[in-house]
Formats: sequence, C-alpha cells, structure tokens
Amino acid sequence: MARDWSDLFITAGSAEPGGSDDGELEPSEREAPRGRGGLFRRLREGMARTRQALGSEIQATLFGVLDEQTWERLEEALIMADVGASTTASVVQRLESEAAAGELEGGEALSERLIGLLAETARVGDGRIDIRAKPTVIMAVGVNGTGKTTTIGKLAWHLRKEFGQSVLLGAADTFRAAAGEQLEGWARRAECEIVTGPEGSDPGAVAFEAIAQARSRGVDVVIIDTAGRLHTQDDLMGELGKVRRVIARQLQGAPHETLLTLDATTGQNGLRQAKLFAETVDVTGVVLTKLDGTARGGIALAIASELALPVKLIGIGESVEDLRPFDAEDFARALMAES
Repeated sequence: MARDWSDLFITAGSAEPGGSDDGELEPSEREAPRGRGGLFRRLREGMARTRQALGSEIQATLFGVLDEQTWERLEEALIMADVGASTTASVVQRLESEAAAGELEGGEALSERLIGLLAETARVGDGRIDIRAKPTVIMAVGVNGTGKTTTIGKLAWHLRKEFGQSVLLGAADTFRAAAGEQLEGWARRAECEIVTGPEGSDPGAVAFEAIAQARSRGVDVVIIDTAGRLHTQDDLMGELGKVRRVIARQLQGAPHETLLTLDATTGQNGLRQAKLFAETVDVTGVVLTKLDGTARGGIALAIASELALPVKLIGIGESVEDLRPFDAEDFARALMAES
C-alpha cells in the first residue's frame, strides 16, 4: 500500500509492485517531506466522527471481561461503522480464536491485533498507480456529488506541481456545464492543459480528442472526467461503457487506471455502487471521499474485503493536502485511536 505520494506512483524504472523501489523520483521531484506523525494526526482528525463512534466502544470492550457479550459488542461496533457484516464476522472470529488460544493477553494486545487484522483486510491488490505508459490514461467515474471532479483536480495538481508530470484533463462530462467550468478552474490552478467539448456533445468524442492531443504533444498523464451518474441508471451506465471502449480503441492498454470516487457518507450503498461500476468499466481502484464527515469510515474495509478493490486515495477535507494516498495500517490505527 502507498504510504505517501512518492510511494503511490509506479514510474519508469520503478520495481514491480511488492519489490524494492530502485526507481524512486529524485528528491527535487518528490513531495516536500512531511513527518509521519503529522500525516497520521491529520488523518486521525479527519476521521474524528468514525473514531468517536467506534474507538471508544472498542476500547471499552477489549479492556473488559472477554465473554460472549464482548465479541457481540465488538461486532456491533464494527458493523455500525459500516465495516460490513461478513468482514466483521471474519475479523472478530479470528480475534476471538486467538484470544481463546492464549495468544493475546490484555486489552493492549487485543487492540494491536485488531488493528493488524483490520489493516490486513484492507490490503488487496496493488495500491499504487502505474504511470509508466506514455501517455498514461486515467479514467474517473462515480455518482453525482461524490467529489469526483475535485479529486481529479487535486490529483492533477500533485502530479504537476510535485512530480513534474505534464497533465492533460479531458472534460468528458458534457451534460453539466458547471463540471467543465470546475475542471477548467483546476486546470488553471495545476497549470495543465484541458480539452473540452460543447455542452451535450458526445463524451466519447471528447475523450478521444483528449488522448489524441496528449499523444501529439507528448503529455505524460491524461485524466478523463466522466459525467456523474447513478449506478441504477442503466442507459447512462451503458454510455460509460461506451466511453471506456472509445478510450481503449484510441490507445492500446488504455485506460491504464479506472478510479471510482465514492462518498464515504453513503455507507453500504457505496458498496453497491462500487459493485455495479466495477461490472461496467473494470474499476482498478477506489477514491473514498468525505471521510471527515461520516461515522461510517469502515466502508473502506468492506470495499477491499468484499469486492477485492484497493482503496488508493482518501479525502479527509477540502484542501489539496487532504487528498492522501491510502495506507491500510494508518487507516486502521486512526479508526481505533482513543478520543
């Protein structure tokens, strides 16, 4: 799992996922160093609502008498945080089994093991984004109001400002004029190019033109914004599949990354959204936004466990710095941290 921006991207010369990274970006190209303590503190603060709903209950439970009611209360606390019933059952069963075998003694040991089990649950697939292809095409999808366009802008900002990558944005959300204007604002802020189309025009044509221009200009990364749509709107989901096919025909191997932006406040409904989007466009990773506004942050674990989709980025606030690469252990520890 990526721990910081410099770990998130697989660049030319990087080791394969899981290996050592001999091709790291040069220090001048990397994000300005920031202490791990500071990043964790920001994550912990951003997840205050989930922690308040979950952390205090878990601490009280694990530091008390271990009996049948203890494990039931632990399950209830995790389910209330939207970790998901099946994921919760698996985690609690393992923790209870290890405690019964005498492998864990005391509340501290139980808490640490629970953090480890939750982090293990969240580690699926590869948490990095491969940008070795030139151009790399990233397709962004999601439901209206999830923060998809803002996420694209922040991602472009980090790629451009901190890693020196040239970026071109494709405004393929042609149904909502405000979306194009919002993306143009981010293009100016990140100092990157943008390709737009007339309102109501074919989104596939915009995506096609964006990739064509990126190829001719030698651009490093293309990020295609698509119109937000409900996962239950079959006609619009079908159109999304069409946009993906247009991208695939324009450039072999594209889209190289398909990021689904989910609103953490939707809880288990986000799980249903992820399932249907993944069936339509082969989602490769999830961006979980608005974690600072919900007590349901455990949905990140349910997505990873039940759909085998890696959460690659999380949003814990409005600023550029509040979009962060997802780290399983930091996330689990922030869930458990005492208020």
